[in-house]
Amino acid sequence: MEMEKMNTDMSDEEEEKENNERNSRVCTSCDKIHESISKWMLPENARGTYLERANCIPPPLFIISISIVELAVFIDYAVWKPQKQWITLDTGVWNSPFIYRPDKREEAWRFISYMLVHAGIQHILGNLFLQLILGIPLEMVHKGHRVSLVYLAGVIGGSLASSVCDPLQALVGASGGVYALIGGYFMNVLVNFREMIPLFGVFRLLLAGIIVGTDMGFALYRRFIAPVNGPQVSFVAHIAGGLAGMSIGYVIFSCFDENFIKDPRFWISIVAYLVFLVFAVFFNIFLSPAN
Repeated sequence: MEMEKMNTDMSDEEEEKENNERNSRVCTSCDKIHESISKWMLPENARGTYLERANCIPPPLFIISISIVELAVFIDYAVWKPQKQWITLDTGVWNSPFIYRPDKREEAWRFISYMLVHAGIQHILGNLFLQLILGIPLEMVHKGHRVSLVYLAGVIGGSLASSVCDPLQALVGASGGVYALIGGYFMNVLVNFREMIPLFGVFRLLLAGIIVGTDMGFALYRRFIAPVNGPQVSFVAHIAGGLAGMSIGYVIFSCFDENFIKDPRFWISIVAYLVFLVFAVFFNIFLSPAN
């Protein structure tokens, strides 16, 4: 009996030791991930604070969830709706209740829901790649409520700007939200450039420039050159989303360990955003050529 008890105790100790070692390995891996993320997302003076309280709870649910929804909607229109091919979706997307259309502007939800539908396989893959590779680290650092605020500010700003500057053009895609994340991140890298390793900072700026330049070039080509019969991808939404990120997004992302509500820069950005919003609504009701 005593031997059996000793064997049981030894077995329990070994199992507990294995669990501790496994947890230690997991923690070490998580620490390395958080350390890498802090170098990409934060200036040097904020990294210590982040690493002290870094955890994966809550996980980056917003970016993952919105990406899954966008992909599911694309699959719905590409596979289950009648489409000739996936490169450029046409009739199914055009008749979607989500797409922003000038002749359906009274359906106000379209100014937001257009982000769920995409014009083709390149469009959806490009947006998903950018928002996942940038959005997940941003959400791990700043949490979902901040990232979602910046993302939606870009989405709404993108559709309103498109309705003013390109009023006869339909609009699809989440580029406004994606560019808001890029704009906020870009401004933080630019402003905190001296606190980073110069070569590393240059690399990040060049990488962001290459990605934005390539995507904008494709949007401009599709809008003005390519003979596309389906819904267009408006370059105006890209620019407006980027501006929303460079203002609202910059303030929110720069207040990592502070309450951005108390930052006067946030309220200046919000007032400017609301002034534009009121103007865009007035324009759409009384002045738009789409009327």
